[in-house]
Amino acid sequence: MKIVVGGQIDKEEIARLAALQMHDRAEIEIKGDLDAALGVKNGKYDYYVGACNTGGGGALAMAMAMLGSGLCSTISMPGMIKSADFIREEVQKGKKAFGFTAQHKEEVLPVLLQAIMEKEGV
Repeated sequence: MKIVVGGQIDKEEIARLAALQMHDRAEIEIKGDLDAALGVKNGKYDYYVGACNTGGGGALAMAMAMLGSGLCSTISMPGMIKSADFIREEVQKGKKAFGFTAQHKEEVLPVLLQAIMEKEGV
């Protein structure tokens, strides 16, 4: 499994946190938003994660443009983190790109990545 980190903020830290949780179960790469979104669209990457200040703008704008809103989900925004159940449901629905605020990365990434591992059976 391959996960690409895009978005506008904290890419290196997000990639580090994802690699710690995923261990050997996924390859983690950092790319610019355009390359990341196109990579998911073309099947090079399985999932996209990204952060910005709003959770949807800079984190997901290019992914929404390339993949469509049906494959994207904002899992946190200023003052609100979506529930673990919501995050798991979005993964189960087949969403591929997830945006969140950089301030919430340590809360949402573990839930998101666990849901992805469960869905993918890794």
